[in-house]
Amino acid sequence: MAKPFELIPDALSADTITCLEQLLEQARNGNVTGLAFAANLKRRGYIVNTAGEARRNATFARGMVAALDDQLSRKVHARQ
Repeated sequence: MAKPFELIPDALSADTITCLEQLLEQARNGNVTGLAFAANLKRRGYIVNTAGEARRNATFARGMVAALDDQLSRKVHARQ
């Protein structure tokens, strides 16, 4: 009897690793001074948080997150 569904294991994301390595390098060079982030975890989990200047300046962090929301909204609407 066939299975109704099968879970596919989460795979490594090369572009995620590259992005994080680039951000780390920029932080070590003093160019990235804070982060406001949302990260996908396995099994549809996620985390959201802030660090550095984004934690100290919540108003600016909210503006960055709003800009990200706008960018994602354009991507969603472009697919329709």
